[in-house]
Amino acid sequence: MKRILFILSCFSLSLQAAPVNVLLITVDDMSADSVGAFGCKLPGTTPNIDRLAKQSLSFAYAHMTVGNCMPGRNVLFSGLISHNNKVEGFYQVKNPGWPHMVDLMKQAGYFTGIRGKVTHSAPYQPYAWDIILDTLPDGSSAHLKDARSYGISTTHGIAKAKAAGKPFCLSVNVSDPHKPFWSVVKGAGRDPHVPSRIFTADEVPIPGFFFDDPQVREELALYYSSVRRADDCVGEILQALEASGQADNTVVMFLSDHGMPLPFAKTQLYHHSTHTPWMVRWPGVTRAGATDRDHMISAVDLLPTLLDIVDGKPPARLDGRSFLPLIRGKTQTGREHVFKEYNENSGASRDPMRAVQTKRHLYIFNPWSNGERVFATATTGTVTYRRLAALAKRDERLAKRLALYKHRVPEELYDVAADPDCLHNLIAEPKHRAALSGLRSALEGWMKRTNDPMLAVFQKRDDASHREAYVQKVEKEALERRKNRPRNKRNKAKK
Repeated sequence: MKRILFILSCFSLSLQAAPVNVLLITVDDMSADSVGAFGCKLPGTTPNIDRLAKQSLSFAYAHMTVGNCMPGRNVLFSGLISHNNKVEGFYQVKNPGWPHMVDLMKQAGYFTGIRGKVTHSAPYQPYAWDIILDTLPDGSSAHLKDARSYGISTTHGIAKAKAAGKPFCLSVNVSDPHKPFWSVVKGAGRDPHVPSRIFTADEVPIPGFFFDDPQVREELALYYSSVRRADDCVGEILQALEASGQADNTVVMFLSDHGMPLPFAKTQLYHHSTHTPWMVRWPGVTRAGATDRDHMISAVDLLPTLLDIVDGKPPARLDGRSFLPLIRGKTQTGREHVFKEYNENSGASRDPMRAVQTKRHLYIFNPWSNGERVFATATTGTVTYRRLAALAKRDERLAKRLALYKHRVPEELYDVAADPDCLHNLIAEPKHRAALSGLRSALEGWMKRTNDPMLAVFQKRDDASHREAYVQKVEKEALERRKNRPRNKRNKAKK
């Protein structure tokens, strides 16, 4: 009997010693409140993600650091804020001087693979993923919007890791609901990648930062149908993990890279721009269906947390910190704020912003705003923006919204607990003066700690000429960088 107990004990220890796998699932351009488990008002948008939430620990106050893709993803994979990882826009950075998640996970003994967002998720190509899953096992290219292919890619990545005799770290990045949205007509015919449910214009909710209009509803219907297609992809990924037999020894993290690709969400720092539906499922560690409503976590915390989970060696510099204690159900101090920054969009137009958010307030500093400069955002090509511009000609309220969208103001303050749509700027209201002072102080402290080059202009934020001189300087630098940027090279990692 003692011998049997000894053998069972050794077997139990061997199981505990097995390194845990990591599966990071992201979706593109999906607002947190488009997910049923995060309060979506439209039933049926995300049944697979909702099922995952019931099995996971969800974070009610999780944020990306920026509302556009390539800068945000490089924050995830570097553990550094954008002005320190040097990926401030949509360009590759040669010899960035910091280790990527791939380096660190491979050093920890992991087999690394990626599906989607390959160039967006690395500072310079080629990059050292063990496998790029954009090519399917039969040699064909995986379509960005094909749900079934995500399951095939996941299965392939897990099998390759097993063949290599290593635990896996897979980053599977779903393209939806990034534009182009699902549509009945695509080119000369029907979009073949049909969501499992299609929503109609008359049933979709209107976000509070929008306005109700038939054309806006039509675009939102396509957006929510694309959310459902993203959920279809997530379902295929999770089914592949389950079929592999590795689910019980895999940490699954799910999040969106920023808010919906429509005005006042994407390429902004508003609440709905950065609020992400972050959840973690770790069998035997996380409590199923639990929600953390006490702590704020940020994209910059992802890498240190993953390294903590796999007992990897952290790099010399990290701007984020591990929230593994929260995953284990404990508490942490110093999680009352998240800090956010924006620098430029894909067109290389510099419109720098900094922000700090608590569970109650959001403060945004916009030094580029001079009353004339027009913000270069990715959402001006949308139906919703064009409709806003047309209706603003005869609607005073929408004219004010359009003016804010285009020109902003140097400082904004919102009570996001009462006004998550950020409709009422409280910057001049006396009763919020104490909160404003505290947020400015917190932001300044963070800028000092992270060596933010915008610190001096923030400290002289009341000087319009100083703000303008700074923005003109960084615009000139961006133009020079654009002229001299390295050309992307083909990633030569194994297929």
